[in-house]
Amino acid sequence: MNPASPAIDTARVTALLERGRTLATPVLRAAVNRLAPPMDAVAAYHFGWIDVDGRPTAGDGGKAVRPALALLSAEAAGAAPEVGIPGAVAVELVHNFSLLHDDLMDGDEQRRHRDTVWKVHGPAQAILVGDALFALANEILLELGTVDAGRATRRLTLATRKLIDGQAQDISYEHRERVTVEECLEMEGNKTGALLACAVSIGAVLGGADDRTADILEKYGYHLGLAFQAVDDLLGIWGDPESTGKQTWSDLRQRKKSLPVVAALAAGGPASERLADILAADAKKSETEIADFTEEEFASRAALIEEAGGREWTSEEARRQHATAVAALDEVDMPEQVRAQLVALADFVVVRER
Repeated sequence: MNPASPAIDTARVTALLERGRTLATPVLRAAVNRLAPPMDAVAAYHFGWIDVDGRPTAGDGGKAVRPALALLSAEAAGAAPEVGIPGAVAVELVHNFSLLHDDLMDGDEQRRHRDTVWKVHGPAQAILVGDALFALANEILLELGTVDAGRATRRLTLATRKLIDGQAQDISYEHRERVTVEECLEMEGNKTGALLACAVSIGAVLGGADDRTADILEKYGYHLGLAFQAVDDLLGIWGDPESTGKQTWSDLRQRKKSLPVVAALAAGGPASERLADILAADAKKSETEIADFTEEEFASRAALIEEAGGREWTSEEARRQHATAVAALDEVDMPEQVRAQLVALADFVVVRER
């Protein structure tokens, strides 16, 4: 799926992601090892480091986009990439805290082609380990004991609060017949944009960057987050389960008011009106009734969303947000190589397939 069409510098992106993973993972593992049993093992399972029986696996914990951005952030401020490692780890801990809780709240049984933590270890462990990862994130930063670490922690806690706001909005929208495009973008800016924005500023702050520089880097990250989420929304309806690791029509099964749905409902016209009638009827059904829908019933809803223009509008929105993110980099004086690397990662985020 290619909602945006920049040419990807695959070798550069692969190297950046691998660097982020290589530098951040040992510190991340050491942080997780601080947790009391069985939380340490549950967290290790979530990150993909062990299987359900506790045996080591080859799992790498995900794409490592946020750690890669945090290290580049430090370089944008003229510091060594290693300066950004505590920020990279802190952001990754918060991100995974949110995944643990989101999987439970959304009832998702699969993540990265494996059973989710709540499905394997129960809801209580999913909640506890998520809380523990959030606490660890702040601990990792504050134990640096510097003024800049305090500044970085403030940005991280603000981003976390916005992330939680976004999740609360997302859940509330599932029970509303109509959500405006503006409300959906605000929700996704909170849920995804805020933490990605923090990832792109936190390394710079740890490297001594002033607030203006950090704020502009956050602007890049915020709009990149909106582009990322627009792509994710497309994958949530039309993504290949083999690539996404989720069920077919996953967002439709959860009645999410994602961008394609909201844009389709706002478009007007026969397909939009028909979709509105069907979704209004769906809202009165129980979760069990929705779960019993056939593949054809979900496919028909997806077809109406596409006919009403929701799929095309969301693809265009991914392009718009990508362009806004890249343009923000012109406002920061940074090494040209770092700028090119940030552009390459932005391209990767909106053209990714999973």
